[in-house]
Amino acid sequence: MIYCVEDDASNRELELYTLRASGFEARGFAESGAFWEAMCEHVPDLVLLDIMLPGEDGLEILKKLRSSPLTEQLPVILATARGSEYDKVVGLDTGADDYLAKPFGMMEMVSRIRAVLRRTLKEYELLKLFLENIGQVFSREALLSRVWDADYAGETRTVDVHVGTLRTKLAECGGLIETGRGVGYKMEGVK
Repeated sequence: MIYCVEDDASNRELELYTLRASGFEARGFAESGAFWEAMCEHVPDLVLLDIMLPGEDGLEILKKLRSSPLTEQLPVILATARGSEYDKVVGLDTGADDYLAKPFGMMEMVSRIRAVLRRTLKEYELLKLFLENIGQVFSREALLSRVWDADYAGETRTVDVHVGTLRTKLAECGGLIETGRGVGYKMEGVK
């Protein structure tokens, strides 16, 4: 489920139509009140969030999402007319996963949503592999092969970035994922 928070009705309806036509479930909200009510009922897979909203703006909504343990890792893409470099930096530094400057194409929107959702999935697949193989060391190449279905050397930095993000998301348990210098990664059980 994707939640679209957009006060312009025509933009919101176009986003919802495109998402549904692309195989996603989607709900739209014109302002923060209805969005927060829906969040109490169901946390979506991703939020597409306008910044300039009546009442509570998108950056305030994003700050609240990031401050709650229930939604701090919820993928959020800002979709806004504020397209300067400064606005993008502020949005990303506030915790957005991506930033779409209006006007943007609907297929670009769908592509960015899929990319953000794939990132989340890869972290889950990494964690699952580690949990199913406590104590086993995996080289970066082995992780690329098992999680990314990729058989190539040279892009092992991808693994390092995802492991780093996973450690951050696991908070105090992040230290259970250990680095074997020059070897790879493993997860140790709780001692």
